Amino acid sequence: MSKTVRSVLYIRLPVWKIWPGGVVYLSDFIHKQRPDVRQEILDLALIEPSQRQAKLRERLLELRPDVVAFSWRNMQTFGPHPENDALDVVMDFEFAKNPLRRIKAAWAATRIIWDYATMRLQNFAYLRLARRLLPDVRLMVGGTAVSIFGKYIARKCPNDTVVVVGEGEEAMLSIVDGFIKPAGHHWYKDRSGALIHNPAEENFDLAKLTAVDFRYIESIFPGFRDYLGEVIGVHTKRGCPFQCNFCLYNKIEGARQRYRDPVEVAKEVESLSKNYGVKHIWFTDAQFCSTKRSTQHVEQVLDEMIARQVKVRWTGYLRLNHLTPSIAAKMLQTGIESIDLSFTGTQDVIDSLTLGYNLEQQMDAFRMFKDAGHTDQQIKLYMPLNAPGETPRTLLATIAKIRELYEMFGRDNVLPFIFFIGVQPGTPIEKRLIAEGYLSANYDPLTLNPFTIKKLLYNPPPLGRMIGRAYLEALEMRGVADDYIGRATMEIIERKLSNSTPGSDTPAPVIARTGAFMEAEGS
Repeated sequence: MSKTVRSVLYIRLPVWKIWPGGVVYLSDFIHKQRPDVRQEILDLALIEPSQRQAKLRERLLELRPDVVAFSWRNMQTFGPHPENDALDVVMDFEFAKNPLRRIKAAWAATRIIWDYATMRLQNFAYLRLARRLLPDVRLMVGGTAVSIFGKYIARKCPNDTVVVVGEGEEAMLSIVDGFIKPAGHHWYKDRSGALIHNPAEENFDLAKLTAVDFRYIESIFPGFRDYLGEVIGVHTKRGCPFQCNFCLYNKIEGARQRYRDPVEVAKEVESLSKNYGVKHIWFTDAQFCSTKRSTQHVEQVLDEMIARQVKVRWTGYLRLNHLTPSIAAKMLQTGIESIDLSFTGTQDVIDSLTLGYNLEQQMDAFRMFKDAGHTDQQIKLYMPLNAPGETPRTLLATIAKIRELYEMFGRDNVLPFIFFIGVQPGTPIEKRLIAEGYLSANYDPLTLNPFTIKKLLYNPPPLGRMIGRAYLEALEMRGVADDYIGRATMEIIERKLSNSTPGSDTPAPVIARTGAFMEAEGS
């Protein structure tokens, strides 16, 4: 053991403005376990870029913490977010008929990649600044980006840095208690620059995560109230037992689902609502309900919210395999504002992606919401278009199912999201595409090469060009026909496919050329 820690400074590395739930849960846990430790949260997302380094320097020198823990959320170059227009840019670059639009899109794409590259370099510079100003500080970095790219990040970190993969509670507690070797899954870049890997299962007991003490969080987090008008994230469980072939949640959180006490979850939501006026909650679980056990847990959370008369609007990613009419009614009663889920209209594509659910079961669940009293709640369909196994036949089947949902809920309430699969390292789809020769075995998942990025954004021929052109046509219509772009895109795709050869799985000649880009990374 080394000396016991007296103070911790958490640095949330820049990202778009989104609730820093991981840091909040971690600092709340440490406070409850070791209340004498002084903590502070510095959120660089809330600080102007030109002032970030100066503000970080100021807090490091004033607080002189024993531990500096960085939280890094995003790293990949192709993860569009609310502050950029990546989908429009890539569609224009690959599929626009007007050469000038393609040139403009190429320039915009270069800017987006430059921004990502610059942000990555700046984040490592923040770590080096902490090491330079405080040579003896315990340096840590964790977060979603680290859980996916831990070894890469560890190589680039200053010497004597702990790189936490997955959950941070046990690792942070062991460091606060003075242990040189932290608990949990981590990489360690030692004082000589050598990398040491300590693999471990995700097994933190979530029953230890009681309702967040937001008054304490407000006292250590100057930016706390800046988020109160936004959507606040609350999690009820960790882990995902499913093996969707494009997803990393079962790597990030582990395959075994672990649950928080439903009473503590409801108390947390109640505190946000009644003490701070928060109106919108996002349940941040990999999936809010999925297995039979987790759906029973969801019902217990909803029962507690009803008992406490919590008035919020909430949502989260749903899997509806085990929905019952009773749970559907309770979801509506407690304020669900949108039904968010992966959607494709054929069992063939569901099985190809190993999504692990039955389409007709999903459609039955939609009917349960309708029968339970659905009013204006949005139905958000995240559709993995042009995934492996997609054909004109499966696209038309998806469109037919969407039309069923229009009839069920009203056209304006159904929002098909144009979304393509992002190839993530270590996923089954990555292995499949390497085996098929689509990707080289030694490709770099963090490359800044736009031609490789195109391949990681999976929208291959022959359907890719047709889908891209349909999206651009819908985009051009947006100012004329006032319709949601996803609905318009799917209707244009339907029209194009209807002009294809009858009874054939080969689309018309107009879609024979190549295309490969997407909106966002898979969840």
